[in-house]
Amino acid sequence: MNELNFSDNIVKLRHKKKITQEQLADFIGVTKASVSKWENKQSLPDILILPELAAFFDVTIDELLGYEPQLSKEQIQKLYLELAEAFAEYPFEEVMKKSEELTKKYYSCYPFLFQIGCLWMNHFMIAENQTRQTEILTSISNLCNHIISNCRNISICNDSIILKSLADLQLGKAQEVIDTLEEIFNPCHLSVQNDTILLQAQAYQMNGQNDKSDSITQINMFSHLLSLVENATWYITINSDNLSVCESTIERMNHIFTTYDLESLHPNVTARFYYQTAIMYCLHGKTQTAINSLKRYAICVEKLWETEAVLHGDSYFTSIESWFEQLDIGNHAPRNKKIIIDSAISALSHPAFTILSDMTAYQKIKQSLSEKGGIL
Repeated sequence: MNELNFSDNIVKLRHKKKITQEQLADFIGVTKASVSKWENKQSLPDILILPELAAFFDVTIDELLGYEPQLSKEQIQKLYLELAEAFAEYPFEEVMKKSEELTKKYYSCYPFLFQIGCLWMNHFMIAENQTRQTEILTSISNLCNHIISNCRNISICNDSIILKSLADLQLGKAQEVIDTLEEIFNPCHLSVQNDTILLQAQAYQMNGQNDKSDSITQINMFSHLLSLVENATWYITINSDNLSVCESTIERMNHIFTTYDLESLHPNVTARFYYQTAIMYCLHGKTQTAINSLKRYAICVEKLWETEAVLHGDSYFTSIESWFEQLDIGNHAPRNKKIIIDSAISALSHPAFTILSDMTAYQKIKQSLSEKGGIL
């Protein structure tokens, strides 16, 4: 954030208006010595004078003071990563207090506020109890409302609508989420049916910018690939009572995982898929198949640990790493790797896995992950 630069601003504004210190002093009703002290950084005007000064120079008070409540992308990234690391090292409430103080300090820096909302969403589950978790989710929703009401950047507002919906869904406000998203993301609308990124890639190609067309197409393919996996994971969730549908989905997704080497390329999204398949198999009493899914889940989680959970490309997706680096938090994971492991271990306490509790293979999976997280 830029420091206040009132003294330099007064000099520039006065010179632009072509008036002397004495003329400014006469208009405001102070001494010439007072104006001189303002311009030499020896003092600041009384707060009640600021509106009059701003009106005289036809600027806002923020412009007069040189106050720009904005953080650069690099500053946002640095603060996010510092806070994510802190959640793994310090008491939860201590880190929350620091993040809340930063929120108040930069309450009109909407890109930063959005990332704070993401930070809270990625860590609320480690709060000490459900009551506190609910409070944090409510804070996320309220913060998003503030962004949506005041930010002029449509992209940030749209992202905030989605983040708010995630928080509201966790709060059990299903109808509110439906009302919010149903019209905005109606699949019958042309804007949803047509892929604007593809249109952009085609425009680049027609304009002779083949490198840009190639890059943006890779990004689009990768994004849709991850979306397919996430949708398949949810498809298994809502069809968990239909073993045939689930196994058909799993078979198809396994081909995709192998073809695109997704376990290495994005172990986080594949871990969630394997985890959900394990729950489904337990519900159907297929314990050995559930164990096999949990083994794949553990492998993906361990890859997150080994690679520091850094987003990356491969020999096929050669142009997506530059895209990751342009994200607000860069190519870093949204959570510290210790928290990732701790969450993975905690996830193994799902009631569906009770049927596996006496199996040696299940205990070995838990022990392996615990050792990675330094629990045992």
